[in-house]
Amino acid sequence: MPRLFVRRPSSRLAEGELTHLDRVPVDAALALAQWRAYVEVFASRGWEVIEIDPADDQPDGVFVEDAVVMFDRLAVLCRAGAVSRRGEIESVRAAMAASGIEIAEIDEPGTLDGGDVLKVGRTVYVGASSRTNAAGIGQLRELLAPRGWEVREIPVTKVLHLKSGVTALPDGTVVGFEPLIDDASLFPVFAGVPEEHGTAVVVLEDETVLMSADAPVTAEEHRSRGLEVVTVDVSEFEKLEGCVTCLSVRVRD
Repeated sequence: MPRLFVRRPSSRLAEGELTHLDRVPVDAALALAQWRAYVEVFASRGWEVIEIDPADDQPDGVFVEDAVVMFDRLAVLCRAGAVSRRGEIESVRAAMAASGIEIAEIDEPGTLDGGDVLKVGRTVYVGASSRTNAAGIGQLRELLAPRGWEVREIPVTKVLHLKSGVTALPDGTVVGFEPLIDDASLFPVFAGVPEEHGTAVVVLEDETVLMSADAPVTAEEHRSRGLEVVTVDVSEFEKLEGCVTCLSVRVRD
């Protein structure tokens, strides 16, 4: 059974870090309702939902993908590029350990945010962004090379994380909104999407993806490819440079 690790949003969500967007009001109650609807999509499709302990003192704690990345049965605990987010990691470590998952860690001086990591087959694209540095990418490469993963560094200057600009469909096609991408030619198979919030997809099943409700034209394009598309409203998280990928960590056993 696939497992979904999530953390409910903090009441201080509106105080979260911003890098490329201007701060606008965030409705904490609406965010919680949207988060519950997001989690229910996975639960309704047979995923086991595991809630990481709340971290109400960590405004960005809901974005659990930034704290840990899964590679087969290995959880790589990240070292956040934003100092304010480093308090999130202990509870994530505890949740992974309690689930019997092997753990490795990115250490100082390396920084790595999970939102900068895109896996396509056995290739790992890692964004060199304001949150992920060369030391962190180098450590990840050393961890993964013996396990058969190839790490490729990708420049990221126009968005917060690599996966703020690109994600991948079940067949490995990288999709993204080209104005947010430094160099789309770095991906062997790339397809542009027409909407900014159409950049992010989560693969639910082999032919099913989850994406933001704020990209209806992109959703129709994916359906024309033969995919089932499930949409959720994540507007309050999008205000904080979040998307459907960063609200969870997916473990496919």
